[in-house]
Amino acid sequence: MTHLPRVASEIKNIGLYNLVLQDVQKIAGKTKVSEEEILDIMDKHPQILEDYKQINVEYNLSNIHLRNIDTNVLNGECKSKAQQINKNLEYLREIEKYTLDFEQSSTLVIIFSVEFFVLFSVQYFIVLLNLKEWQWWIYSFFAISIVIAWIYAKKEQKKYAQNSKIYNKMYDETLKLIGELEEQGCIKKEDLIIKECEDHV
Repeated sequence: MTHLPRVASEIKNIGLYNLVLQDVQKIAGKTKVSEEEILDIMDKHPQILEDYKQINVEYNLSNIHLRNIDTNVLNGECKSKAQQINKNLEYLREIEKYTLDFEQSSTLVIIFSVEFFVLFSVQYFIVLLNLKEWQWWIYSFFAISIVIAWIYAKKEQKKYAQNSKIYNKMYDETLKLIGELEEQGCIKKEDLIIKECEDHV
């Protein structure tokens, strides 16, 4: 569901993907690469496509380059399958953020940021406000906050793993349904492809 010619075009022309482009240039051994060369490099080095996808997820851009099917022009089984595909696509876009590794997710960054703030506050209360007689209570509070953060991080990590499995399974099912509709002559996948992202400036 990721349109590779669009990926190649965006890597080449959009600044958001400069780091990916630099990796492509390193592999190619030159600074100017064509979209065809980028496609060839992506084929031989799948990590390039994975890096592109990760950037998109981090910036809330979808890697699903398909628009929903217009069900108004369909009937019967074609319509019911198309409705299921649309439902799946909406849900896939919703849980796409869970395809990131938890260790590289914004959730973990937020947890660390909160803990850093708590540590800074602990030092502030003890040193600047001269609350040394309360320091063990304050350090205990910090220790409790670490335990809470650890429990929350584990819970989120499990959530990422579960949703990632759901995503992969539904992704495959949706691709299969799209293939069936195309075989039945109900749709043309080519007509559903979003060849440009309107969110890029």
